[in-house]
Amino acid sequence: MTQDELKQAVARAAFDYVESKLEDNMIIGVGTGSTANFFIEELGKISDRLEGTVASSEETARRLKLHNIPVYDLNSAGRIGIYVDGADESNAHLQLIKGGGAALTREKILAAASKEFVCIADASKMVGVLGEFPLPIEIVPMARSYVGREIVKLGGDPVYREGCVTDNGNQILDIYNLEILDPRKLEQDLNQITGVVTNGIFAVRGADILMLGTARGVEIRRAASFA
Repeated sequence: MTQDELKQAVARAAFDYVESKLEDNMIIGVGTGSTANFFIEELGKISDRLEGTVASSEETARRLKLHNIPVYDLNSAGRIGIYVDGADESNAHLQLIKGGGAALTREKILAAASKEFVCIADASKMVGVLGEFPLPIEIVPMARSYVGREIVKLGGDPVYREGCVTDNGNQILDIYNLEILDPRKLEQDLNQITGVVTNGIFAVRGADILMLGTARGVEIRRAASFA
């Protein structure tokens, strides 16, 4: 199977899961990226049955509206029943790296506001130790050089993502050469650097379920299995 076929398979699996758990007035959170886009296509099949969605980016909101799916602001939507999104990396504990699409801050907010976080990814995203994928960090523009110097002290190599402005009006540093052995601690340490909005480690609030597209089919892993 091609990578796109694996992504489509996990998107269908996530759709089946969401459809089976739909309740009255349930709000669905929808992430950003190529795998999430396949999920949006599936979700369009039941647009008339959905109370509404909250999008993690302006691009996702645009795609949802093209499928006649209602999109709400999180402040008016309240608690999200299920949040479905992809990942750039996942470890066995369902701790993630996200933010390749520069939507990490809104994605982290939606994950925090959700009762259940379902991550969908193809098998290539599964790693033993997080950090091979460069870690995105959203920063306030005036703090870029300062944050970069602080990152170097932590052993990382920060690279400014040229031409990237987030939906929040901020910038992205991609951090290379980090071996993330303690994701929760590093997530918290990075967020303490003045000028950092947030970073792309999702460990304090990781995924509850990982749907992994493999050549053998979709594997479903639950965070409780690794507790």
